[in-house]
Amino acid sequence: MPPSDASSAVDDNSVDSIYRDHHPWLVALLYRRLGNHPDASDVAHDTFLRLLRRPLAFDGFEGARAYLATTAKNLLIDRARREVIEKAYLAELMANAATREGHPSTEQIAQAVEALEQISRVLEKVHRKAREAFLLYYLDGLSQADIAERLGVTSRTVRTYLVQVLVRCQRMASSS
Repeated sequence: MPPSDASSAVDDNSVDSIYRDHHPWLVALLYRRLGNHPDASDVAHDTFLRLLRRPLAFDGFEGARAYLATTAKNLLIDRARREVIEKAYLAELMANAATREGHPSTEQIAQAVEALEQISRVLEKVHRKAREAFLLYYLDGLSQADIAERLGVTSRTVRTYLVQVLVRCQRMASSS
C-alpha cells in the first residue's frame, strides 16, 4: 500500500533525517532512564538499527518520536531481561561454588555466558509472544497453560513458540 501524503516510507535518506532530528532527544530520554551516557547511546544506536531493518511509515515528527520511544522501551525491557538471566546464572554459580568442591572452571563459566548470549540473540529475533513464552516458561517456571492464558493464545501455540525458539537456538549453536 503506498504511503499517504501525511506519511512517507522510511528509506535510507529519511532515516538519516530522522536520526539527525531525533537522536539527541532519544539519547537524552534514555540517559534519564539509564543514568549513563554510554548505555543511553548504545540503546539509541540499537533503536535506529531497528528502524533501518523495518520498512515503516510515520505521520510526521510525533509519529517518528512515538516509534523511537516505543522501540527504545522494548530494547530496555530486553536488556533488563538479559541482565536478570546473567545475574541469576552468576548467583547460581556462586552458590554452587560455595557448596561444591568441583565448581565450574573459568572456561565452563565463559561457555555458559556465551550460551546465554546466544539465547539472548535468538530471543531478539523472534516474535514478541514467542520471546515472552520462552522467558515465562524457562525463567519464571510458568506452565504452558498459564502462559497461554497470560498471552491470550492456546497451549498448543505456546508449545509451538517454545519449539521455534529452541530450534533457532540449536541452529545457532550448530553454526558456531
